[in-house]
Amino acid sequence: MAENNNVPVAPELQDFLISAGLSSAGVVGRWIPLTGGVSSDIWKVELPDCTLCIKRALPKLKVADDWEAPVSRNAFEWEWLKFAAEQVPAAVPAPIAHDVEAGLFAMEFLPEAEHPVWKQQLLDGLVEPSIALALGKVLAKLHSASSNSSLLAKAFATDESFFAIRLEPYLLATARRHPGLAQRLEQLVETTAAHHEALVHGDISPKNILVGPNGPVILDAECAWYGDPAFDVAFFLNHMLLKCLVNPHLKTRYLDCYGEFFDGYFCNDGMEAIEQRAAALLPALLLARVDGKSPVEYLVSEQPKRLIRDFAPPLILAPPLKLARIAQLWSEALDSLV
Repeated sequence: MAENNNVPVAPELQDFLISAGLSSAGVVGRWIPLTGGVSSDIWKVELPDCTLCIKRALPKLKVADDWEAPVSRNAFEWEWLKFAAEQVPAAVPAPIAHDVEAGLFAMEFLPEAEHPVWKQQLLDGLVEPSIALALGKVLAKLHSASSNSSLLAKAFATDESFFAIRLEPYLLATARRHPGLAQRLEQLVETTAAHHEALVHGDISPKNILVGPNGPVILDAECAWYGDPAFDVAFFLNHMLLKCLVNPHLKTRYLDCYGEFFDGYFCNDGMEAIEQRAAALLPALLLARVDGKSPVEYLVSEQPKRLIRDFAPPLILAPPLKLARIAQLWSEALDSLV
Protein backbone atom coordinates (compact mmCIF):
# COMPACT_ATOMS: atom_id res chain seq x y z
CA MET A 1 0.00 0.00 0.00
CA ALA A 2 1.25 3.48 -0.84
CA GLU A 3 1.71 6.15 1.81
CA ASN A 4 0.25 9.67 1.90
CA ASN A 5 1.59 12.50 4.04
CA ASN A 6 0.96 12.73 7.76
CA VAL A 7 -2.60 13.91 8.53
CA PRO A 8 -4.58 14.90 11.64
CA VAL A 9 -6.80 12.09 12.93
CA ALA A 10 -9.99 11.85 14.95
CA PRO A 11 -9.55 11.87 18.75
CA GLU A 12 -10.92 8.35 19.12
CA LEU A 13 -8.00 7.00 17.12
CA GLN A 14 -5.46 8.49 19.48
CA ASP A 15 -7.62 7.38 22.43
CA PHE A 16 -7.47 3.81 21.11
CA LEU A 17 -3.68 3.81 21.27
CA ILE A 18 -3.74 5.11 24.85
CA SER A 19 -6.42 2.69 26.09
CA ALA A 20 -4.58 -0.22 24.46
CA GLY A 21 -1.37 0.76 26.22
CA LEU A 22 0.38 1.46 22.93
CA SER A 23 0.89 5.17 23.57
CA SER A 24 0.40 7.70 26.34
CA ALA A 25 -1.35 11.03 26.76
CA GLY A 26 0.62 13.86 25.23
CA VAL A 27 2.39 11.61 22.72
CA VAL A 28 1.18 12.39 19.21
CA GLY A 29 2.18 9.73 16.75
CA ARG A 30 2.71 10.33 13.06
CA TRP A 31 -0.39 9.01 11.28
CA ILE A 32 0.19 8.23 7.60
CA PRO A 33 -2.81 7.09 5.54
CA LEU A 34 -2.15 4.03 3.41
CA THR A 35 -3.84 3.82 0.05
CA GLY A 36 -4.81 0.78 -1.98
CA GLY A 37 -7.95 -0.53 -0.27
CA VAL A 38 -11.60 0.34 -0.87
CA SER A 39 -13.25 -0.99 2.27
CA SER A 40 -11.30 0.43 5.22
CA ASP A 41 -9.25 3.34 6.45
CA ILE A 42 -5.72 2.12 7.14
CA TRP A 43 -2.86 4.03 8.73
CA LYS A 44 0.79 3.53 9.41
CA VAL A 45 1.37 5.00 12.87
CA GLU A 46 4.90 5.96 13.85
CA LEU A 47 5.38 6.15 17.62
CA PRO A 48 8.59 6.88 19.51
CA ASP A 49 9.29 3.22 20.22
CA CYS A 50 7.41 1.32 17.52
CA THR A 51 5.50 1.49 14.24
CA LEU A 52 1.99 0.04 13.98
CA CYS A 53 -0.70 -0.52 11.39
CA ILE A 54 -4.22 0.62 12.41
CA LYS A 55 -7.33 -0.44 10.50
CA ARG A 56 -10.96 0.73 10.68
CA ALA A 57 -13.77 -0.59 8.48
CA LEU A 58 -15.90 1.80 6.40
CA PRO A 59 -19.70 1.49 6.16
CA LYS A 60 -19.64 2.36 2.45
CA LEU A 61 -16.95 1.02 0.17
CA LYS A 62 -14.96 3.35 -2.09
CA VAL A 63 -16.22 2.07 -5.45
CA ALA A 64 -18.38 3.56 -8.20
CA ASP A 65 -21.47 1.44 -7.47
CA ASP A 66 -23.48 1.78 -4.26
CA TRP A 67 -21.92 -0.86 -2.02
CA GLU A 68 -22.53 -0.87 1.71
CA ALA A 69 -21.29 -3.46 4.20
CA PRO A 70 -21.52 -3.96 7.98
CA VAL A 71 -18.61 -2.39 9.90
CA SER A 72 -18.80 -5.34 12.31
CA ARG A 73 -16.56 -7.12 9.81
CA ASN A 74 -13.61 -5.40 11.52
CA ALA A 75 -14.16 -7.58 14.57
CA PHE A 76 -14.34 -10.73 12.47
CA GLU A 77 -11.17 -9.78 10.64
CA TRP A 78 -9.48 -9.41 14.02
CA GLU A 79 -10.67 -12.85 15.09
CA TRP A 80 -9.51 -14.38 11.79
CA LEU A 81 -6.11 -12.74 12.28
CA LYS A 82 -5.79 -14.23 15.75
CA PHE A 83 -6.77 -17.69 14.49
CA ALA A 84 -4.33 -17.52 11.58
CA ALA A 85 -1.54 -16.27 13.85
CA GLU A 86 -1.95 -19.46 15.92
CA GLN A 87 -1.89 -21.75 12.89
CA VAL A 88 0.57 -20.06 10.50
CA PRO A 89 2.27 -17.24 12.45
CA ALA A 90 4.75 -16.41 9.67
CA ALA A 91 1.92 -15.95 7.16
CA VAL A 92 0.04 -13.04 8.81
CA PRO A 93 0.93 -9.77 10.57
CA ALA A 94 1.00 -10.18 14.34
CA PRO A 95 -2.26 -9.01 15.97
CA ILE A 96 -1.62 -6.41 18.70
CA ALA A 97 -4.80 -4.77 20.07
CA HIS A 98 -8.50 -4.42 19.29
CA ASP A 99 -11.37 -2.13 20.28
CA VAL A 100 -14.62 -3.76 19.23
CA GLU A 101 -16.81 -0.73 20.01
CA ALA A 102 -14.65 1.67 18.01
CA GLY A 103 -14.25 -0.88 15.20
CA LEU A 104 -10.46 -0.58 15.26
CA PHE A 105 -7.51 -2.88 15.57
CA ALA A 106 -3.75 -2.61 15.59
CA MET A 107 -1.40 -5.10 14.01
CA GLU A 108 2.24 -5.41 13.10
CA PHE A 109 3.42 -3.01 10.39
CA LEU A 110 5.40 -4.76 7.64
CA PRO A 111 7.64 -2.40 5.63
CA GLU A 112 7.13 -2.59 1.89
CA ALA A 113 10.88 -2.84 1.26
CA GLU A 114 10.92 -6.28 2.90
CA HIS A 115 7.31 -7.20 2.10
CA PRO A 116 6.37 -6.03 -1.41
CA VAL A 117 2.78 -6.45 -2.59
CA TRP A 118 2.51 -9.50 -4.80
CA LYS A 119 -0.04 -7.89 -7.11
CA GLN A 120 2.42 -5.24 -8.23
CA GLN A 121 5.09 -7.82 -8.89
CA LEU A 122 2.68 -9.86 -10.99
CA LEU A 123 1.56 -6.83 -12.99
CA ASP A 124 5.20 -5.84 -13.54
CA GLY A 125 5.95 -9.27 -14.98
CA LEU A 126 7.81 -10.64 -11.97
CA VAL A 127 6.01 -13.98 -11.75
CA GLU A 128 7.28 -16.51 -9.22
CA PRO A 129 5.16 -19.70 -9.07
CA SER A 130 6.79 -20.82 -5.81
CA ILE A 131 4.84 -18.06 -4.02
CA ALA A 132 1.59 -19.55 -5.28
CA LEU A 133 2.67 -23.01 -4.13
CA ALA A 134 3.42 -21.72 -0.65
CA LEU A 135 0.14 -19.80 -0.54
CA GLY A 136 -1.79 -22.91 -1.51
CA LYS A 137 -0.19 -24.82 1.34
CA VAL A 138 -0.93 -22.04 3.85
CA LEU A 139 -4.57 -21.80 2.79
CA ALA A 140 -5.00 -25.58 2.92
CA LYS A 141 -3.62 -25.60 6.47
CA LEU A 142 -6.01 -22.84 7.56
CA HIS A 143 -9.00 -24.57 6.01
CA SER A 144 -8.01 -27.94 7.44
CA ALA A 145 -7.39 -26.56 10.94
CA SER A 146 -10.83 -24.94 10.97
CA SER A 147 -12.73 -27.79 9.32
CA ASN A 148 -15.84 -29.06 11.08
CA SER A 149 -15.39 -26.76 14.07
CA SER A 150 -18.66 -25.92 15.77
CA LEU A 151 -16.85 -23.28 17.82
CA LEU A 152 -15.54 -21.44 14.76
CA ALA A 153 -18.83 -21.92 12.94
CA LYS A 154 -20.56 -20.06 15.74
CA ALA A 155 -17.86 -17.38 16.03
CA PHE A 156 -17.86 -16.67 12.30
CA ALA A 157 -21.55 -16.94 11.47
CA THR A 158 -21.15 -13.97 9.13
CA ASP A 159 -23.49 -15.13 6.37
CA GLU A 160 -25.17 -11.74 6.11
CA SER A 161 -21.91 -9.86 5.81
CA PHE A 162 -20.44 -12.35 3.33
CA PHE A 163 -23.52 -12.03 1.19
CA ALA A 164 -23.25 -8.22 1.26
CA ILE A 165 -19.53 -8.12 0.49
CA ARG A 166 -19.10 -11.08 -1.84
CA LEU A 167 -22.11 -12.96 -3.12
CA GLU A 168 -24.33 -10.00 -3.98
CA PRO A 169 -21.76 -7.60 -5.52
CA TYR A 170 -19.98 -10.31 -7.47
CA LEU A 171 -22.52 -12.94 -8.50
CA LEU A 172 -25.94 -11.32 -8.20
CA ALA A 173 -24.82 -7.99 -9.64
CA THR A 174 -23.42 -9.91 -12.61
CA ALA A 175 -26.69 -11.82 -12.92
CA ARG A 176 -28.58 -8.56 -13.31
CA ARG A 177 -26.37 -7.63 -16.26
CA HIS A 178 -26.59 -11.09 -17.83
CA PRO A 179 -30.23 -12.23 -17.60
CA GLY A 180 -29.48 -15.40 -19.55
CA LEU A 181 -27.09 -16.48 -16.78
CA ALA A 182 -29.19 -15.25 -13.87
CA GLN A 183 -30.70 -18.58 -12.86
CA ARG A 184 -27.34 -20.34 -12.84
CA LEU A 185 -25.60 -17.51 -10.95
CA GLU A 186 -28.39 -17.48 -8.38
CA GLN A 187 -27.91 -21.24 -7.96
CA LEU A 188 -24.20 -20.69 -7.34
CA VAL A 189 -25.06 -18.19 -4.62
CA GLU A 190 -27.39 -20.68 -2.96
CA THR A 191 -24.88 -23.52 -3.20
CA THR A 192 -22.01 -21.45 -1.83
CA ALA A 193 -24.10 -20.02 0.99
CA ALA A 194 -25.29 -23.49 1.99
CA HIS A 195 -21.82 -24.91 2.68
CA HIS A 196 -20.39 -24.31 6.15
CA GLU A 197 -17.22 -26.37 6.23
CA ALA A 198 -14.22 -24.20 7.14
CA LEU A 199 -13.05 -20.70 7.99
CA VAL A 200 -12.93 -18.76 4.73
CA HIS A 201 -10.78 -15.65 4.22
CA GLY A 202 -12.97 -14.36 1.38
CA ASP A 203 -10.41 -12.14 -0.38
CA ILE A 204 -7.41 -14.29 -1.30
CA SER A 205 -6.12 -11.89 -3.92
CA PRO A 206 -2.55 -10.85 -4.85
CA LYS A 207 -3.35 -7.33 -3.60
CA ASN A 208 -3.71 -8.87 -0.15
CA ILE A 209 -0.56 -10.97 -0.33
CA LEU A 210 2.83 -9.63 0.70
CA VAL A 211 5.96 -11.42 -0.47
CA GLY A 212 7.86 -11.78 2.77
CA PRO A 213 11.33 -13.21 3.42
CA ASN A 214 9.70 -16.30 4.95
CA GLY A 215 6.96 -16.72 2.38
CA PRO A 216 3.60 -15.12 1.57
CA VAL A 217 1.84 -12.98 4.18
CA ILE A 218 -1.95 -12.71 4.01
CA LEU A 219 -3.79 -9.46 4.77
CA ASP A 220 -7.37 -8.14 4.80
CA ALA A 221 -9.68 -10.84 6.11
CA GLU A 222 -12.68 -8.48 6.27
CA CYS A 223 -14.83 -11.09 4.54
CA ALA A 224 -14.03 -13.85 7.05
CA TRP A 225 -16.85 -16.38 7.11
CA TYR A 226 -17.38 -19.94 8.22
CA GLY A 227 -18.48 -21.31 4.90
CA ASP A 228 -17.32 -22.84 1.65
CA PRO A 229 -13.53 -23.18 1.22
CA ALA A 230 -14.10 -23.51 -2.52
CA PHE A 231 -14.72 -19.77 -2.61
CA ASP A 232 -11.17 -18.96 -1.49
CA VAL A 233 -9.74 -21.36 -4.06
CA ALA A 234 -11.77 -19.96 -6.95
CA PHE A 235 -11.23 -16.37 -5.89
CA PHE A 236 -7.46 -16.74 -6.00
CA LEU A 237 -7.27 -18.76 -9.21
CA ASN A 238 -9.45 -16.15 -10.90
CA HIS A 239 -6.72 -13.57 -10.33
CA MET A 240 -4.17 -15.76 -12.06
CA LEU A 241 -6.45 -15.95 -15.10
CA LEU A 242 -6.97 -12.18 -15.07
CA LYS A 243 -3.24 -11.41 -14.89
CA CYS A 244 -2.78 -13.27 -18.18
CA LEU A 245 -4.71 -10.44 -19.86
CA VAL A 246 -2.21 -7.84 -18.65
CA ASN A 247 0.86 -9.63 -20.02
CA PRO A 248 -0.37 -12.26 -22.50
CA HIS A 249 3.21 -13.17 -23.41
CA LEU A 250 3.66 -14.37 -19.80
CA LYS A 251 0.52 -16.50 -19.74
CA THR A 252 2.55 -19.67 -19.16
CA ARG A 253 4.07 -18.19 -16.01
CA TYR A 254 0.72 -17.03 -14.64
CA LEU A 255 -0.79 -20.42 -15.40
CA ASP A 256 2.18 -22.03 -13.68
CA CYS A 257 1.13 -20.04 -10.59
CA TYR A 258 -2.39 -21.39 -11.09
CA GLY A 259 -1.05 -24.95 -11.23
CA GLU A 260 1.35 -24.54 -8.31
CA PHE A 261 -1.38 -23.12 -6.09
CA PHE A 262 -3.54 -26.09 -7.05
CA ASP A 263 -0.77 -28.51 -6.14
CA GLY A 264 -0.14 -26.74 -2.83
CA TYR A 265 -3.78 -26.66 -1.83
CA PHE A 266 -5.04 -30.01 -3.11
CA CYS A 267 -2.28 -32.00 -1.42
CA ASN A 268 -4.59 -34.47 0.32
CA ASP A 269 -7.13 -36.99 -0.90
CA GLY A 270 -10.85 -36.47 -0.56
CA MET A 271 -11.01 -32.88 -1.84
CA GLU A 272 -12.87 -33.58 -5.08
CA ALA A 273 -16.07 -31.87 -3.95
CA ILE A 274 -14.19 -28.66 -3.11
CA GLU A 275 -12.53 -28.70 -6.54
CA GLN A 276 -15.86 -29.21 -8.30
CA ARG A 277 -17.48 -26.30 -6.48
CA ALA A 278 -14.42 -24.11 -7.14
CA ALA A 279 -14.56 -25.01 -10.83
CA ALA A 280 -18.21 -23.96 -10.92
CA LEU A 281 -17.48 -20.64 -9.18
CA LEU A 282 -14.37 -19.71 -11.15
CA PRO A 283 -15.92 -18.69 -14.50
CA ALA A 284 -18.65 -16.79 -12.65
CA LEU A 285 -16.06 -14.83 -10.68
CA LEU A 286 -14.12 -14.18 -13.88
CA LEU A 287 -17.16 -12.57 -15.48
CA ALA A 288 -17.89 -10.69 -12.26
CA ARG A 289 -14.58 -8.86 -12.47
CA VAL A 290 -15.77 -7.08 -15.60
CA ASP A 291 -19.54 -6.92 -15.03
CA GLY A 292 -19.97 -7.04 -11.25
CA LYS A 293 -19.70 -4.20 -8.73
CA SER A 294 -15.92 -4.53 -8.39
CA PRO A 295 -14.36 -4.64 -11.88
CA VAL A 296 -10.58 -4.99 -11.98
CA GLU A 297 -9.02 -1.61 -12.65
CA TYR A 298 -6.27 -2.85 -14.97
CA LEU A 299 -8.55 -4.10 -17.75
CA VAL A 300 -9.08 -0.81 -19.57
CA SER A 301 -9.55 -1.85 -23.21
CA GLU A 302 -12.56 -3.66 -24.58
CA GLN A 303 -10.71 -6.61 -26.14
CA PRO A 304 -9.92 -8.48 -22.91
CA LYS A 305 -13.35 -7.71 -21.50
CA ARG A 306 -14.92 -9.10 -24.66
CA LEU A 307 -12.80 -12.23 -24.38
CA ILE A 308 -14.07 -12.80 -20.82
CA ARG A 309 -17.68 -12.20 -21.87
CA ASP A 310 -17.27 -14.79 -24.61
CA PHE A 311 -15.31 -17.29 -22.54
CA ALA A 312 -17.14 -17.36 -19.21
CA PRO A 313 -20.85 -17.90 -20.02
CA PRO A 314 -20.58 -21.42 -21.50
CA LEU A 315 -18.54 -22.54 -18.49
CA ILE A 316 -20.99 -20.92 -16.08
CA LEU A 317 -23.82 -22.88 -17.66
CA ALA A 318 -21.86 -26.16 -17.94
CA PRO A 319 -18.81 -25.99 -15.66
CA PRO A 320 -15.98 -28.52 -15.98
CA LEU A 321 -15.36 -30.74 -12.97
CA LYS A 322 -11.62 -30.08 -13.01
CA LEU A 323 -9.83 -26.78 -12.46
CA ALA A 324 -7.03 -27.86 -14.80
CA ARG A 325 -9.55 -28.01 -17.65
CA ILE A 326 -10.48 -24.35 -17.12
CA ALA A 327 -6.81 -23.37 -17.27
CA GLN A 328 -6.38 -25.32 -20.50
CA LEU A 329 -9.40 -23.68 -22.12
CA TRP A 330 -8.26 -20.25 -20.92
CA SER A 331 -4.81 -20.78 -22.41
CA GLU A 332 -6.39 -21.61 -25.75
CA ALA A 333 -8.66 -18.57 -25.61
CA LEU A 334 -5.69 -16.30 -24.86
CA ASP A 335 -4.01 -17.33 -28.09
CA SER A 336 -6.39 -14.97 -29.89
CA LEU A 337 -4.80 -12.00 -28.09
CA VAL A 338 -1.20 -12.78 -29.01
